[in-house]
Amino acid sequence: MSDRFRELLKTIGSGTHTGKNLTRQEAAAAMGMMLLGEATPAQIGAFLIAHRIKRPTGEELAGMLDTYNELGPKLKNQLSMGTVTVLGCPYDGRSRTAPVTPLTALILATAGVFVVMHGGARMPTKEGIPFIEIWQGLRVEWEKLSLMQVQQVFEQTGLGFVYLPEHFPQADALVEYRRDIGKRPPLATMELIWAPFAGDVHLAAGYVHPPTEGMFRQALELEGLRNYTTVKGLEGSCDLPRDRTAIIGVSMPSGDNVTFERLLLHPSDYSCGGKEVVLGSTRELVEEMQGVLEGKASKLMSAAIWNGGFYLWRCGICTDLNQGLSKAESLLSSGEVRDKLREIKAKFGDNWE
Repeated sequence: MSDRFRELLKTIGSGTHTGKNLTRQEAAAAMGMMLLGEATPAQIGAFLIAHRIKRPTGEELAGMLDTYNELGPKLKNQLSMGTVTVLGCPYDGRSRTAPVTPLTALILATAGVFVVMHGGARMPTKEGIPFIEIWQGLRVEWEKLSLMQVQQVFEQTGLGFVYLPEHFPQADALVEYRRDIGKRPPLATMELIWAPFAGDVHLAAGYVHPPTEGMFRQALELEGLRNYTTVKGLEGSCDLPRDRTAIIGVSMPSGDNVTFERLLLHPSDYSCGGKEVVLGSTRELVEEMQGVLEGKASKLMSAAIWNGGFYLWRCGICTDLNQGLSKAESLLSSGEVRDKLREIKAKFGDNWE
C-alpha cells in the first residue's frame, strides 16, 4: 500500500511543471491511507508539506471529506432536530482575540437550534486556545464522554461536541505531523467544512484568505451540501468581527437551485461596533463568559450579541438581523442561556447507561 501512496505523492510533489492535482477519488484514497496508517510516516509528512506548497483544490478537499465521512464519527439525526448547524473553526485555536463561538452555540441551543461543534486539544501550528479548554472551564467535560454519551446530551439539550482524541483517534494521530512540518496542512482547511452529523446540515465555516472560500464552495458543491455560511472571521473562525466589515457568504437551496449571496455587514450600523476583545488567559476568558451568561455588560457581551443575533437570523429563528440581535440580548439578559448551560452541565452528572 505504501507503493500506491508513493505514486499519489509523486503526483502532487513533482514541481510546478510536472506536478498535477489529485482527482477526488485519489484524494480520498490518500486520506484513507494516512488515517489507517497504510502510508509510512515519511510519506505522510512529505505528502502534507507537498500538498501545502501546491495548495489544495476544491475537488481534493471533497475527496478528503469523502474519507472523513466514511471513517469518522457522526452524531445521529432525529426527526425533531430539523436542520442542524455545524460550527467550523480552526482546530489550532485562537491566540489574539477572545472567541465567542461557545456562547453562540449556547444561544442557538437555547433558541431551539441543534448545534454541533468539533475540534481537538492544543494543536500546532498556532497552539491557540481550543474550544475544549473553554468548555472545561465552564465545567462541561466533553472529552470524558463516549460518542454515544455525546449523542444523548445532543438529543436532550441541542448541543454536541465531537472531540478528536476521544471520538476520531485516527485523525488525531495526524496532529503530530503539523508540528513536524511547521505549517497547517490542507487537511486543516478540510476540517473547517467537515460536518460530523448524519442529517440535514447548515454549515458555518470561517476562513482568512479569500481563495479559501472558493475552495469551500467547490468542495461543498461536489459534496451536495447546499446550505452553508462562509465568514471571513476572526483568526479564521466563524466569529464575526466587530472592528471591521463582516464579509459573509450565504448559500441556500431554492427549489432545485442554489442561491449564493454576498453580505457586507457593518457592525456600527447595528450599534455593535468596537475593538475586538483581546484574549488573555483561559481563566480570564471563562470568567468573562460567565459574566456574559449572568447578563453583565462588557465588550464580550457586545460580541456575543453581534454573533448570536446574526446566527439566530441565519438559522431562521428571527426574520431579520435586528430582531436576531434583540433576541440574543434578551436570551442573555434573562438568564435563559445561563440556564441552558446549567442544563447541559447537569447531564454530565447523570448516570450513563
